[in-house]
Formats: sequence, C-alpha cells, structure tokens
Amino acid sequence: MKTVFFFLVLEALAGNSSCQTQKVTDDFRKLEWLSGVWVRTNMPANRSGNERWVKMSAGEWQGFGLTLKGQDTVAFEKLKMVIKDDAIYYVADLSENKQPVYFKLTEISENGFMVENPEHDFPKKIRYQKDGDKLRATIADNAKSIDYFFQRK
Repeated sequence: MKTVFFFLVLEALAGNSSCQTQKVTDDFRKLEWLSGVWVRTNMPANRSGNERWVKMSAGEWQGFGLTLKGQDTVAFEKLKMVIKDDAIYYVADLSENKQPVYFKLTEISENGFMVENPEHDFPKKIRYQKDGDKLRATIADNAKSIDYFFQRK
C-alpha cells in the first residue's frame, strides 16, 4: 500500500510539473507582439532611441536598447526574455551593472507583461504595455516610476 501511495504522489508531482511547463510555454508565446523595432517617442531634443527584439528560439527573445545623442551612442542595453527553471525572466545586461539583472515574470497578457526583482535597487518592476503600434515601458520602485514611450517602426 505504501508503494502504491508513493507512486501516486510521484505521478501527481510529475503531472503538476508538466502543467507548469506547458503554462510557461503558453505564456512565452504571448510575447510574439514584441518582435521588431520600437522607436522611442519621448526623447529630449537631439536624442533618439529604440529597442529591437528578435525571437531566437522557442525559449528566448533577445533585445537591444540603444540611445543616441546626435550620432554618438550614449547608452546600450542587452536584453533578453528567457525561460529558465520553469519560469520566464527578463534579463537586463547594462554596462553599469557587474552582472546581468534577472526580473521574474509576474503578470502576462496578450498585450503586455510585468517582471519584478524586489532585491534590485532600481528598478524593482518593469512593465511593458502595447496598444496597437504603440508601447509604454515603465520602470519603477516603491517611490518613483519612469515611462518610456515607443512606436513600432
């Protein structure tokens, strides 16, 4: 009897893991709208910027954020959305950070997502929300937030 119970528990756990993996895969598919070039629209004079997102595989998107002042690059970000350990992470690799920073996906819909890392200094939350060919990215902590507005190119 103990052996049967043990195998039933193992089977239930394996089935639960399989359901979790399928949910993560389904959620990751909701990021298809991210593909392409998004041109920043709320930049100061003489500056421009964009984000470019490319699907690399069924479990990874790569993004690049670029800010220019005239013809000079003033900021460059390497970004990723990746499936890791049965979860989805937004990974920001910026020159001012010693290591890439991982933000775990906490919300997702057909038109947006939110990722969080409560241990990071700033931001602790990043939200992307698409409305047609427009995109609003917000970075925030408990005290402040900054909006970045984009138009699909």
